[in-house]
Amino acid sequence: MITYDKLYIGGHWTAPVDGELLKICSPHDQSLVGLAAQASPADVDLAVAAARKAFDDGPWPSLPPAERSALVSRFNELHAARSQEIADLVTSENGSASWFTSALQTSLAEQTDAFVRAASGYAWEKRVRTSLGSEAVVRSEPVGVVAAVIPWNAPHQSALVKLIPALLAGCTVILKVSPETSLDGLLLGELFTEAGFPEGVVSILPAGRETSEYLVSHADVDKIAFTGSTAAGRRIAAVAGEQLKRVSLELGGKSASIILEDADVAAVAEGVKYTSFANNGESCVSHTRILAPRSRYEEIVAALATMAEGIKVGDPRDPQTFVGPMVRADQRQRIATYISLGLEEGARLVAGGPGTPEGLETGHYVRPTVFADVDNSMRVAQEEIFGPVLVVIPYQDEDDAVRIANDSPYGLSGGVWTSSEERGLAVARRIRTGTFTVNGAPLSFETPFGGFKASGLGREFGTAGLAQYVEQKTIAL
Repeated sequence: MITYDKLYIGGHWTAPVDGELLKICSPHDQSLVGLAAQASPADVDLAVAAARKAFDDGPWPSLPPAERSALVSRFNELHAARSQEIADLVTSENGSASWFTSALQTSLAEQTDAFVRAASGYAWEKRVRTSLGSEAVVRSEPVGVVAAVIPWNAPHQSALVKLIPALLAGCTVILKVSPETSLDGLLLGELFTEAGFPEGVVSILPAGRETSEYLVSHADVDKIAFTGSTAAGRRIAAVAGEQLKRVSLELGGKSASIILEDADVAAVAEGVKYTSFANNGESCVSHTRILAPRSRYEEIVAALATMAEGIKVGDPRDPQTFVGPMVRADQRQRIATYISLGLEEGARLVAGGPGTPEGLETGHYVRPTVFADVDNSMRVAQEEIFGPVLVVIPYQDEDDAVRIANDSPYGLSGGVWTSSEERGLAVARRIRTGTFTVNGAPLSFETPFGGFKASGLGREFGTAGLAQYVEQKTIAL
């Protein structure tokens, strides 16, 4: 059992003001994983004060960018060295299957390296000649104190995609982690201490919703970086707008995978297994609307049903498990409610369905589910379920597929499956979404990631992500 009975405030391990420790239990069998301190608004005040002092009076913002990069690279080495330990801990906390957490943790070294490379080539200060015949100095300066608020489903990826560019830019950061993944969040404090970050630069606070709202509305926070639900994002955007804080939001999705009639159906079914059911389906980028041509509809439905029924569900620590338990009992119930709703709406159940998989009654498990004969107006096609549930929607022709794909309040991800890359690219250009894949191609940590419409504001990864944490200053000479 792991215990963190202190919070990480400004680089120091500090007892929480109210002394509360939260029990973190396994979603698989309810066994105790560990105990973790939880922050209150009083702890937020301490963390923000430390960050404010470090930004206003400390050396961090004015250090040469290369010195900040050196510390970040040192942190990255330490983090990579404990990759498997962290992956195992996350699996124990949130139920993500070990194959997924291991692969994701390993990839984060490259995510951080991509930010370091972006910082090394970034124009932190440049002199330009204007059309007036004069010169100006254009500076990129850190935005200030950042509140980074992250979810539980991919905790270190969500944390580092905000922490790293903010630190490289010279900001100070308060990371607010979800109660469910408090342990792996606080573990990060050990690494920042070992890497040698200055006092006040980083704080890590596990906390619930009330304390989160107190943090994002704090007068001494200059920028909010949030990953989570669209509903919470709207609330944060309202707070930021009222106070004119800078804000970036990575929110929900209901992404469409368009299967063109020339696609290899067997390859599609295997690809959809990963684009739709990875991380237990608890992922904002999951492709949960599958658009299939009427000419091959039943063939595609059958292939997807066979794929879903063949998925191994069970103990997330088992390397053979593909889908583990949902993170909490209420999350499992939410998904079960949507499965029942799909049946009520008239969708045809072809895989999975209501009920808990046999032998897994002690955990928060659902059956990977596929619905056919779904109309895009149904709630199961419009609302983010955040679980292993797919809907297969028929379309008449390519224009109809594009129309259906774009008929969504969201615009985060999506994909197309085809034997013609050129045709796939043509379809991709017509979809209103921030990221899009052709035949399941992987996304790079060097290219922008983010959403259109209700899927968010701003971009992450590489140079685009770094730019979210700077202000532009012009000095006319």
